[in-house]
Amino acid sequence: MGVIEFPSGRTVLAQQPLSQYEIADNLPGVPVLPETLLKMELQFQGSSVDLRGFSEAVLSDLGATIQVLRLAGHEYGSADDRPVRIEDCISDLGAGACLAAAANATLAGGARSRTSVEFWAHCREIAYFSQLLADEMAGMINPDHAYLAGLLHGIGAIPTILGWKLDDIAGEESLSALMLAERWQFPLFLKDFFYETLTPGHYSRWSKLIAIAHQLAKESGTQCSLDASAVRSFEWIGKTSAVATKH
Repeated sequence: MGVIEFPSGRTVLAQQPLSQYEIADNLPGVPVLPETLLKMELQFQGSSVDLRGFSEAVLSDLGATIQVLRLAGHEYGSADDRPVRIEDCISDLGAGACLAAAANATLAGGARSRTSVEFWAHCREIAYFSQLLADEMAGMINPDHAYLAGLLHGIGAIPTILGWKLDDIAGEESLSALMLAERWQFPLFLKDFFYETLTPGHYSRWSKLIAIAHQLAKESGTQCSLDASAVRSFEWIGKTSAVATKH
């Protein structure tokens, strides 16, 4: 991914009201880590915004990524030509609009925040290993798509983790994830991913990828915060040893 710059004046945030960027899906904002928000805000200190650096800040944070995807879903719906990559979403929507969407909520202190921070870190690690595996799979899965699937794989737990009081989101996490993906109008490949994890017997390439990523995370010494039984088993687990040894 190259470095692309565009004038920050095109997406100035400071004087824009947050209501201009509200996402009309009737769900609360997904909070962002304070350090992520700071990295995003610092991009506006110069005369131009580095799209690469701004995108990396967004992709390092589960909340920021969700907020940008929600904004894109609200703007473009399910159009065939909607941007899918986070970099393209930011370029089309404007960095200022994406920053405003991310600034809707930040993780504060307290026990719930500690749980959220741990979950955010877990999702980021699964995203890293998912992209790593996709790079090793010679074009079977787009590495950028794999990163997003890994980062968002646990969104069905978000309503519980954040304490949302909702009657219209399923209590079962796999179904909740698919419902959120539909409600937020996520890209089709993400909807397919959540549908696959919910449907026994459905083509299982995404489930296999995420399951291997979880095993690699465990081998790296990370305690997985999700129930391992929620990830379907598969026959090519032996591939993990080779990948883990190389990295």
